[in-house]
Amino acid sequence: MGNDRLRAFAGWRHPAAAGGRGHARRLPRRDVGERHVEGTEPGRRGERRPMRRRPGPVALLMLACAGCARESTPMDYMHGAAGPAQMPIQALAQGFTAICTAVVAIIAVLLIVSVRRGIREQRNDGDAVTPGRNGMPWIYWGVGLSVPVLLAMTVWSLLATRAVATPPAAPAVDVEVIGHQWWWELRYHGDRASDIVTTANELVVPVGQPVRLRMTSADVIHDFWVPKLGPKMDLVPGQWNNSWFQADRAGVYVGQCAEYCGVEHGKMGIRVRALPKAQFDTWLALERQPALPSINRGAQVFGQACAACHTVRGTGAGGIVGPDLTHVAGRLTLAAGMLPNTPTARMTWVAHTQQVKPGAQMPEVPLADVDRAAVVDYLGTLR
Repeated sequence: MGNDRLRAFAGWRHPAAAGGRGHARRLPRRDVGERHVEGTEPGRRGERRPMRRRPGPVALLMLACAGCARESTPMDYMHGAAGPAQMPIQALAQGFTAICTAVVAIIAVLLIVSVRRGIREQRNDGDAVTPGRNGMPWIYWGVGLSVPVLLAMTVWSLLATRAVATPPAAPAVDVEVIGHQWWWELRYHGDRASDIVTTANELVVPVGQPVRLRMTSADVIHDFWVPKLGPKMDLVPGQWNNSWFQADRAGVYVGQCAEYCGVEHGKMGIRVRALPKAQFDTWLALERQPALPSINRGAQVFGQACAACHTVRGTGAGGIVGPDLTHVAGRLTLAAGMLPNTPTARMTWVAHTQQVKPGAQMPEVPLADVDRAAVVDYLGTLR
């Protein structure tokens, strides 16, 4: 049975057929990437056919997808820096990516060359090992190239850290950022205590002016990160950390808590609205005004069911557990970026809070449908 299997192997010949005693014919070796194909043509056995790969279309498809993702990914920190606090970080990320890509490419080329050379030498010389091709020279080359590159990357990192440590000019706005599970409390300070403005989840800043952030947490560690505007900064309970950024272009920038902070960590988003200076001053003046008094049904129900947790300045609602809702209708989103600020979304948030954001501290208050609709209408008047 064993001899039959040997004879069935393509290319096998008896030693006597090789033309001499004890000298069997050496079987052909297959190159890397080739496969053995049997029975392809009558009378031909053991034909070798190279495996064909076409990476070109796949690579083009990947590049096209990457281009689309770049346009639709607001959390991309590799492109589109919108301020001086992010530009050194973006350059550092792009530079390190290029260096690491080059290192991987060089290693891959050397590996392929060494493997092909080893196969060729083994085919020509049998199992003999050619001396003098390995050893310390490779170590010398590796150390000689790696140390300067790593040293340059270290110096580059230190320079980038220094560049983002302090703003280029005196900050025009001071904002306290307090992280909660799972929303952001934002306090704008002024010259007087009455000038303090408290809002939530939407940071409005003037274009082209540095903004100083003083940050802490009310519960667990959070991380404030708006990739287009600046680096990350931890919010630690009982500790105030300082950071800054500057938006050089008007627009809305998307951010996210970048430190796992509980079950709804992924739903703790933040928006930064950069407005021209005149529009920002108008917005800030309006935010400092209390809400207009209302005697409608919605205001009454809100005072009974919601005032224990939320503040509406100018009314009897003074709760500090949840976000300040004084001008909530003027914000872009609800629930830390989870929902658009529309009447339908407000109804969804009030009626089904735990379905939208399970684990949120806001309970689903049992209200009659008519009372819930009145509260939603009242919130829509808080501009």
